[in-house]
Amino acid sequence: MSNPKAPADPVEAPAIDARLVRKLADILKDTGLSEIEVEHAGLKIRVARELTAAPVNYVQAAAPAYAPAPVAAPAAAAPAPAVEAAPAAARGDAVKSPMVGTAYLSPQPGADAFIKVGDTVSAGQTLLIVEAMKTMNPIAAPKAGKVVEILVADAQPVEFGEPLVVIE
Repeated sequence: MSNPKAPADPVEAPAIDARLVRKLADILKDTGLSEIEVEHAGLKIRVARELTAAPVNYVQAAAPAYAPAPVAAPAAAAPAPAVEAAPAAARGDAVKSPMVGTAYLSPQPGADAFIKVGDTVSAGQTLLIVEAMKTMNPIAAPKAGKVVEILVADAQPVEFGEPLVVIE
């Protein structure tokens, strides 16, 4: 007695065409897709690949180097001068990036920048744009004040929480 729900004999299963699988894999590679599925004449083939993000190297400007305090002779023990505080903290409040993306200083290539150092801005005014996942996100001034420093360059990658602009 045979079971009608028993799996088909492996000999009767359609043969898998290795050239078709390779062609599908090439399509994935060429188009950047993560998976593709084809069904034809009762044969269903799904090819998928695992996407891994390549490490991104960000180039950031180095912090200004402070000259070391001169060393006094052992006989004259003078107190060492105090180290200056970070300029951004002393000069105003930093507006930080709310997301990972690319910072743009103007609304479109070739256009004037939203702000320049020395400009007076009002609360809610757009300072720059951060593009994330093809979406342009305006970064607004949290308060009115004077722009004392722009900490990013146009089209520079930025991280979450990275200071972008200093307003005092």
